Amino acid sequence: MLHCEMMNIAFILLHMSLPISASLSLEKQDALNIMPLTKESAVKEKQLKKEVCDLWVGEWIPNTAKPAYTYNTCNLILPFENCVRNGRPDAGYLYWRWKPNSCDLPPIDPLKFLNEMRNKSFAFIGDSICHSLLSSLMCHLYKVAKVHDVYHDPSFTTRTWYYPSHNFTLYMISSLFLIHHETIDNHGDASQIHLNLHLDILDSKWTREYNKYDYVVISIGPHFFKSSIIYENNQVIGCHHCPHMNLKKFGIDELYRKALHLSLNFIAKSKHKTFAILKTWSPDHSEHGDLPTKIICNRTRPFREEEIQYNFGTIMRRVEIEEFEKAATIGAGNGVRMELLDTYHLSLLRPDGHPGPYGTYHPFDGDKKKKVKIDCMHWCLPGPIDTWNELLVKIVSSGDANDSVVPAFL
Repeated sequence: MLHCEMMNIAFILLHMSLPISASLSLEKQDALNIMPLTKESAVKEKQLKKEVCDLWVGEWIPNTAKPAYTYNTCNLILPFENCVRNGRPDAGYLYWRWKPNSCDLPPIDPLKFLNEMRNKSFAFIGDSICHSLLSSLMCHLYKVAKVHDVYHDPSFTTRTWYYPSHNFTLYMISSLFLIHHETIDNHGDASQIHLNLHLDILDSKWTREYNKYDYVVISIGPHFFKSSIIYENNQVIGCHHCPHMNLKKFGIDELYRKALHLSLNFIAKSKHKTFAILKTWSPDHSEHGDLPTKIICNRTRPFREEEIQYNFGTIMRRVEIEEFEKAATIGAGNGVRMELLDTYHLSLLRPDGHPGPYGTYHPFDGDKKKKVKIDCMHWCLPGPIDTWNELLVKIVSSGDANDSVVPAFL
């Protein structure tokens, strides 16, 4: 937004510097032989507009280049996203690239990125989709640098990696809600499991060491659909997805807004000047099969714009935009840079990018009619998430790349 404002100021100053005759008709200007000045102004205006690149508006176009990595060259691909190894029979989803309307999005240059990250730390904070985003990035870096796995928790969802060649540290911090939560398991009965969500307490898993991160990416969302009891000041104030409880009902968008508000304001007001990036909602592409109870996601090509179906994520993205705008304004006044990685719409166009039944290894071996889990939420690696990382690298890279990005909410 700042860049756009500077463009407008530059354009106004440019025209303020013109003589009064510049406001005359073109015929009178031509007669006074001052047309070249008008042409020069037009050229400058076009140059200013040309510098602006809206990365988020474009289309998916066919791409003949092979993916930057495979499961044979990168061992960080998690089983549920390893679609090729799991036997997905079609490969067309691997051969598309995102083309912004007004510019090009270059592939990741892993060595350039590592050089820019020298002596830095980068934390990815969120859920399993956030973990996939980090896995994709690290698979790009695999070909140019060795990485050491220096820490993992028992579940391997919170991890730390170190690149000694560049003194660069990557963190994956599992924080499903960004706010504090407790899982209540009633004697092993899965139907009785619910969450206690504390809307006024941040998750210490990401805040306790926040001051050591130079960059953070936040990516959360789908876990808010789960049944939960809502707390503020350690008092129950309501619940979500709890039809048999006589409590105030909270919508998922309300809970998401409160969690984002608390988290983004913590970042914006922090004395530690982290470069913070919020990734927008990841759309689910579940569709009904030949039976009402059957869920599928078996498309093999991207949507065209006119084929996009209603997606609840649109509501959630609106919440993200509103909360991000407010926090970014506070952050700008505090010297904290905040950016939006607005992958929602371009991901909405990729119903072909999910594992479907191929989140498990060769699910139909021996029985084509076997009932298997259908995953329409996570994404195949390689796949569309690699484009998310191209956009992420574009945002954080040094040089004029930063100056040419239009904020997604403009």
